[in-house]
Amino acid sequence: MQRLLGSRREEEKYLRSRRYCRRPARQRHPTGVADINFDDLVQVLAVKKLNPKSLPIRSLDNFLELVVNISHLHHPNLSELVGYCFEHGQQLLVYDFHKNGSLSDFLPLSDEPLTWNARVKIALGTARALEYLHEVCSPSVIHKNLKSSNILLDVDLNPHLSDCGLESLIPNADFQGSEIKMGYDPPELSMAGQYTLKSDVYSFGVIMLELMTGRKPFDSSRPRSEQLLVQWAAPQLHDIDALERMVDPALKGLYPLKSVSRFADVIALCVQSEPEFRPPMSEVVQDLVRLVKRAKVPGD
Repeated sequence: MQRLLGSRREEEKYLRSRRYCRRPARQRHPTGVADINFDDLVQVLAVKKLNPKSLPIRSLDNFLELVVNISHLHHPNLSELVGYCFEHGQQLLVYDFHKNGSLSDFLPLSDEPLTWNARVKIALGTARALEYLHEVCSPSVIHKNLKSSNILLDVDLNPHLSDCGLESLIPNADFQGSEIKMGYDPPELSMAGQYTLKSDVYSFGVIMLELMTGRKPFDSSRPRSEQLLVQWAAPQLHDIDALERMVDPALKGLYPLKSVSRFADVIALCVQSEPEFRPPMSEVVQDLVRLVKRAKVPGD
């Protein structure tokens, strides 16, 4: 595996001159975990294996261009790309490893439920990552595959958004209607089949709903009227009594209701059916910053 270094020109020269891959020690799903040796220093890293069928990269040049572009995305709330592999038919991207895994795995844990303040902090950090991609990067970067399994949590429960910079490899309709993305995709995708920045905003609103309710975006085990999280929750987001019933039971009432209400107001803006009415991520960040300053729970 090769590590990334230096300026864009140095990176391109180095990437073209050397190719080496150390096989991951173990692997699960499309992303694995590997113990990789750098000059006798063993480091645990996360390995993402690109599927050549669904994410076709036809040449080394295409892959190196992808690697260089991703390597220039830098933000405290992005998962950092540290290396790559293009060898023996393998297309691997190597990232920093985050001990607490993904939000989708961590959220349902009953023995250590996330506090309300932690949930708000995760929402804010993810919003800041999206604000960077949408409004700081030039050209803007659409994530296009935003979901709780792509939000990784470090030991302090800070969020790190993964899969950034892969949007060019994902056809607009690639995940449409699939169980993987069901519940995250905005209504305009089924009509126009086109992802935009505002599509990311909608998906972020769904993640906020997951944080508030503890529910999955789609859950076939629930009654039909409650299977799609947005359809079930959106009509109730401005109803205080309904909000109390919707909040994740794992919180056991340990949350400020005003904070939950303001959190729900942000969700309602993000999951509007008309994309033009959804706020830019900079406005979402401002709303969540104000909320963080007010969201104080005794003993949290």
